[in-house]
Amino acid sequence: MRHKRLVDERQSADLVRMPLPALLAALTLAAAQPTDSLSRAERALIRHVDADTAAAFALLERVVNINSGTLNLAGVRRVGAVFRAELDALGFKTTWEDGTAFGRAGHLIAEHPGKGTRILLIGHLDTVFEPDSPFQRFERVDHKTARGPGIVDMKGGDVIIVQALKALKAAQLLDDLHVTVIMTGDEEDSGDPMAVSRRSLLDLARRHDVAIGFENGSGDPHKAVIARRGYTAWTLTTTAAAAHSSQIFTPAVGSGAIFETARILAEFHQRLAGQPFLTFNPGLALGGTDVTVDPTGVRGTAFGKSNVVAARMVTSGDLRILSPEQLATTKETMRRIVAETGPQTTATITFDDGYPPLPPSPGNQRLLEIYDRISRDIGFGPVAATDPMRAGAADISFTAGLVAMAMDGIGGAGRDDHSERETADLSVFPALIKRAAILFHRLSRIQPTS
Repeated sequence: MRHKRLVDERQSADLVRMPLPALLAALTLAAAQPTDSLSRAERALIRHVDADTAAAFALLERVVNINSGTLNLAGVRRVGAVFRAELDALGFKTTWEDGTAFGRAGHLIAEHPGKGTRILLIGHLDTVFEPDSPFQRFERVDHKTARGPGIVDMKGGDVIIVQALKALKAAQLLDDLHVTVIMTGDEEDSGDPMAVSRRSLLDLARRHDVAIGFENGSGDPHKAVIARRGYTAWTLTTTAAAAHSSQIFTPAVGSGAIFETARILAEFHQRLAGQPFLTFNPGLALGGTDVTVDPTGVRGTAFGKSNVVAARMVTSGDLRILSPEQLATTKETMRRIVAETGPQTTATITFDDGYPPLPPSPGNQRLLEIYDRISRDIGFGPVAATDPMRAGAADISFTAGLVAMAMDGIGGAGRDDHSERETADLSVFPALIKRAAILFHRLSRIQPTS
């Protein structure tokens, strides 16, 4: 046993010292084994993915090492240029949409017209890590994992898109495929106005049958997203008569702005909490005699005294829902509660719709079933739907109602995204590329249903 342990330790040390591309290629050969359900063309795709493993990891390391925090416009453009060159080499017609009109770097769009199902692939180029973050470089952790800014959210997903298309090209299966790629430059912090920043994505969705997002989702390679909750911001402003505190609750003064806000929030909780897939959260509350909130809505100041009835209170929060219908009914309920103000107080609520929801649909379920079958066929195991409560807003949601089938969350696998511990599981990366390549191939040969 002691001899075996020493051998295992030496082998583990050898694995850590092995160059990453060679190591992952070796791991891939010992991983998922394809079944007899794969066609000859699909087996060719698998061979091409395996042969290109080193290039896949070199590309991943290269783009992770370019800072592309959303507000680093030059950095986002640099990452876009890397992927643009890759797609140019595959014969795509690529364009860069300048983002000046919405205060961001812009978007990469690559089009490959062909026959059959029209497939839209969605990625994003930006990360949450700006140039002043200490987290800047790709770092290998061990023989299976690596850390880096955006390595799973979502430069890993972008690389999967490119590498899957490369495999299709190498297997001579890309020529007839109708596929468009859009990689936005502001998914982590959307440009304003959003109607302008997402105009191209909406236009593309209207012209395609299927939309597939390569966000990391839950980070579990055996999960995919077919329903996402949308995001809406809200701001509640309550005003009242300023007066000496000894007169509070009298008919001439009322309860003051802070008590009235507390009543409204309590009613929100009483009437809305517990509904399936609905959450709402007051994240900032400032009340007193004088209140100011900065234009970003995330900080402000308040002045008041314990012996003065508060004259104003501002509360801001978010609202997350699974369908447009749920959003509409929730807004109406909140408006009715706000309108029930007490004596000497007024209250208003405003809503700022951000990302729409991606409701579940039969088409989305069908797409998941196709993907699940592919995963089983390559020997990687089943894929199930992610709980919508664990799926936040993403660009795929803008395609809701515009495409027959949509799915997201099939990008890089890993954990701790949006933190300086963001880590990718590289051992499953080749399998994710294989699943994507075969998915594009099979979709090109079927007729989507609404």
